Amino acid sequence: MTYHNLDARFRYLLYSRAFRSAAIVYMSLAFSLYLSALHVTLTYIGIISGLTMLFVVCLTILLGIIGDRYGYRKELIIAEVVSFSGALMVGLSYTPLYIVMGMVIGGVGGGAGGLRGAFSPGTNAFIANNYPDQNKRINKYSLVTLVGSISAIGGSILFAMVVPLSNLVGLLNSYRYLFLLSACLLILSILSLARLTEEKKPKKTTKVMKSSSMHYSAKVIATNLIGGIGVGLFLPLLPLWFALSYGANALEIGIIFTSVYLATALGSYLSSRIAHRLDTLNVAAYARTLNGMLLFAMAFSPALIFAAAFYLLRAVLAGFGSPSRTAINMKGIDPEDYGTATGIQGVASRVGQLSSGLSGYLMDNSLPLPIFIGGMLQIASGVGYKMLFRKNRRIRP
Repeated sequence: MTYHNLDARFRYLLYSRAFRSAAIVYMSLAFSLYLSALHVTLTYIGIISGLTMLFVVCLTILLGIIGDRYGYRKELIIAEVVSFSGALMVGLSYTPLYIVMGMVIGGVGGGAGGLRGAFSPGTNAFIANNYPDQNKRINKYSLVTLVGSISAIGGSILFAMVVPLSNLVGLLNSYRYLFLLSACLLILSILSLARLTEEKKPKKTTKVMKSSSMHYSAKVIATNLIGGIGVGLFLPLLPLWFALSYGANALEIGIIFTSVYLATALGSYLSSRIAHRLDTLNVAAYARTLNGMLLFAMAFSPALIFAAAFYLLRAVLAGFGSPSRTAINMKGIDPEDYGTATGIQGVASRVGQLSSGLSGYLMDNSLPLPIFIGGMLQIASGVGYKMLFRKNRRIRP
């Protein structure tokens, strides 16, 4: 199939990521504050976030294997059906136990960063399989990130609607109804994925993956694990952190994250235009290192406006560095192993994010602590990335 035909259908992936981002970002933003409104303690909110990551880890491994054997389009659809099921369960439930179960199934405890809704199990593998040219991949990853980041604004707008809607139906019902709206958006995402066209993939010859793919993935896993621990500590409860640290309400938090998603989109746009002209490894590694440094500044900011500004700058760097890092992560993987390899690489990040179970406890003892430690680990991940992939200094066609 020609690139022209693939690109014509690629727009359906962008439609899907747009609907998904709006839905997942609202769900992730609402996660900690909804549970807090249900009088769940900080420590237990952290534990629930950890359980969510554990479920996502198991699901990601399973979906990666399914994708390699039956196609990445099917993997994407199954992942979306699971997210839809979780959103629907939360939206229809009144009992805290069922609400928590829905959040775990929906995988909404992982935080609401600017890249949160852009990717799901199968996205990286689908793009890598359809576009073997490395610079073409960077462009497609940048487009997915750009669309996901812009569409994430819809999720932050939904979250900001909690305040005015609660005046009409009550706080808890406002969260519930917006979860139901998120479920509707995920249905639209599923319908978009059904229109995708996939290049014929190489036949699977191993039970898991080739040793060469495993060796290369091990380097990605090492850095993703360290970075994932840092993300797990600071991101899942970040909306609640803004509320407790600075007294921010849902509307103010929604405005902050709307700005963050615009900043991530700006970084993604810049990446699509100029990242391929730069040293790919430096873009990937330095962006993550600087992200950690900005978390230091954010942790001890004296006012909400300063913390938000540092987080905005971090979002620009995240959007700029992510496509290059994703392309490097795929470079050494055999085409028949794309699904399993991306699944295992993603699992490393999510295993690290099990640290979110500690974030509530740390925040209970000192509000800046999870942000500060998360920043240290992000810096370590960036430095480690540069060291492990120094032989891959630039991706070429």
